[in-house]
Amino acid sequence: MFKIATDKLLLVAGIVWAIAGANIANIGLGAFWHDWGWIAWALLAGIIVVYVLFHVFIFTKMVKKHAARIRGYEEDRTFILKFFDKQGYIMMSIMMGGGIALRMSGLIPDWFFAFFYTGLGIALMVAGISFIIRYFRSPEPGCPVMPSTYAKHDEH
Repeated sequence: MFKIATDKLLLVAGIVWAIAGANIANIGLGAFWHDWGWIAWALLAGIIVVYVLFHVFIFTKMVKKHAARIRGYEEDRTFILKFFDKQGYIMMSIMMGGGIALRMSGLIPDWFFAFFYTGLGIALMVAGISFIIRYFRSPEPGCPVMPSTYAKHDEH
């Protein structure tokens, strides 16, 4: 029960990551409702920095790792939640729990969530889109946003 065709796990991962990213970005954008004037421009720069850091240094590598692991499954049907490994679920739980705790604690100001969550959410959405593109495009791991990282296919 709850098994799907193994090749569909990349699509499931993409949908889950993209939805999670949209939800996190929505939380960040919701924090922008304050009238901060010129500070909003500084927050926009912060969004770009957070996006680039998470996309380049974390999520691109994670997508590559998980895509290679998923493509390495040999069974025809796989449990639907195997798009993450145990370490991935632990990391996701820590990040979600920590984020919820910080928001509820009131220790962190709204302007922080405005730029950090928006940048993080956009990076997660791009990671989700990367999984989806891999599902439709290439069996080789690489970053679809930076096509030069795709392995060249033999044209025999």
